[in-house]
Amino acid sequence: MSYARTALLLAGLTGLFLAVGYMLGGEAGMAIALIIALAMNLFSYWNSDKLILRMHGARQADRRSAPELFGIVEQLADNAGLPMPKVYIMENDQPNAFATGRNPENAAVAATTGLLRRLSTEEVAGVMAHELAHVKNRDTLIMTITATIAGAISMLANFALFFGGNRNNPLGLIGTIALMILAPMAAMLVQMAISRSREYEADRIGAEICGRPLWLASALEKLDAGAQRIDNPVAEANPATAHLFIVNPLHMRSIDSLFSTHPKMDERVRRLRQMAGAGAGPWG
Repeated sequence: MSYARTALLLAGLTGLFLAVGYMLGGEAGMAIALIIALAMNLFSYWNSDKLILRMHGARQADRRSAPELFGIVEQLADNAGLPMPKVYIMENDQPNAFATGRNPENAAVAATTGLLRRLSTEEVAGVMAHELAHVKNRDTLIMTITATIAGAISMLANFALFFGGNRNNPLGLIGTIALMILAPMAAMLVQMAISRSREYEADRIGAEICGRPLWLASALEKLDAGAQRIDNPVAEANPATAHLFIVNPLHMRSIDSLFSTHPKMDERVRRLRQMAGAGAGPWG
C-alpha cells in the first residue's frame, strides 16, 4: 500500500473523528478532537502494535519456548529478505494469526494456540508466509493505526449518543444522531475497502515466500472452518481489530456479515490453487 494511500486513509479517519468531535461538543469539541487525533496518530505510530498484542493476550516466544514456530518464521523471513520479526503466541482456541508493527524492522507476527494445535508444519509455514507478506508490503502500519482510530471513533460516537451530543449544529438533532450512528459504520467501511485487495496480495506474495501455494490454501480452509465454529471473545469485544487477522475472527452474525473485512474464502483458495502449478519455491 503506497504512502499516499496511507496518508489519505489516515486523513479520512481523522476527518471523521473531527466531525464526531464537533457533533459532540461544537467547535470546542472539534478542537479537542483535533488535538486528540494528532496525539493518537503519533501514539499509534509508535505504540499501536504493542497495544493490539497486549489486547489479544499475546506473549513473546523465542527459539527456546517455541522452537518449531520460531524456526519456521526465521526461515521464511530469510526467504523474503526481511529482518527477523518478533514472534508471539496468543492463548486462544480459535485458529488465527496476524502481523503488526510500523515497519519491517519493528514487526511482529502472532499465532493462536488453536492454530498451532490444528495445523501441520507446512500449513503453519503458509500462514506465517502470508503474515510476512503483510510486513513486506508495509501493510502492518496502516492495519494497526486503522484499528486504533476506528475503535476510537466508535467509542466517541457511543459517548455522544449516550450524552446527547451538540444539538446546536447545522445538522440539527436528527443529523447529530444520524452521524453518531453512521460514523462507526463509515470507519468499518474504510477498513473493509482496504482489506480485500490487501488480503489477496498477501496470499499471493505469501505463497511465493513459502514456495507452496497449496500449503496456504489448505491452511485457509482449516482456519475458516475453525473460526466459524470457535469463538474469539477478545475479537468479538474489539471488532475494530478484526481486519488484522488472516481470517475473519468474528462469527458472521447479523450486522457482522455486512461489514466483512475479508474476501470470500472460496475465491482466496481458488487463486492459490491456480498458483500451485508454478512448482517449488524458496522453501525447497
